[in-house]
Amino acid sequence: FHSDVTFVVGREQQKVFAHRCVLACRCQAFRGMLGQGLPGSEDPPGSIPPQGPFILGNVQPEVFLAVIEFLYTNSVTLNSHIALEVLTSSVEYGLQDLCKLCIKFIKDTLSVEQVCEALQAAVTYGQADLQQHCLAFIEGCTAAVVRTQGFHELSDTAVFPPKPPSAQGFTDPIPHISQAVLERPVPEVAALPVQELRLPLLAPSELATLESHNQRDLLIPVESIAAAWRSHALRKGSGVPSRLCRPRRGTRPRDHHRHLDPHAK
Repeated sequence: FHSDVTFVVGREQQKVFAHRCVLACRCQAFRGMLGQGLPGSEDPPGSIPPQGPFILGNVQPEVFLAVIEFLYTNSVTLNSHIALEVLTSSVEYGLQDLCKLCIKFIKDTLSVEQVCEALQAAVTYGQADLQQHCLAFIEGCTAAVVRTQGFHELSDTAVFPPKPPSAQGFTDPIPHISQAVLERPVPEVAALPVQELRLPLLAPSELATLESHNQRDLLIPVESIAAAWRSHALRKGSGVPSRLCRPRRGTRPRDHHRHLDPHAK
């Protein structure tokens, strides 16, 4: 009622009506988007602020409506289908309180099918608490998690997180899975995910570190590490299955990746 700004959201081009003053007061990102003609802006006095519509084609209407709900009510209605995307929007819009609500919901409703996607989001957005919660969840049901599509899409950083100098006890999720929980030797359980490690995508320094750690844990076949070194030396994915040369979603791009692309010139 009496809305003065319109958004056209998603592929469905759903119209969402809102009030400029509420969005601008509650969110700095919206303040910048809608600030023309508002008090304190650099526009000439009396200038008319844009009514829109503002096109937001890359967000689901349900996700955007959740953000709007939070801005109006300081609460949000979430479900497992949108929680991670609302978390993404909360980071993009700088809404820390919404981010906390999303993380609490994700932790309370974590499932085998979604834990890897949640872990990837935690790593991407620097949410250490959520990351540790996901790793603990994976430790309790590893055999089921490694069979999900989400596990195969984890980025290198999520599978082998960097170790801060001050965190000597920080451990990788795969080599230190609890044998008491798995009731099988760790190398046996790790065999399946190890086959999917995209070692040629690692930088030489990372590969050297992994090789050093592997000498202690002996989880990764020496042949796999040697093939990754050969890819670096020959500047092509020689002897490595093509699927192991394709970056996963969220993998940080590096110069040598272009040599692994069979279509690159």
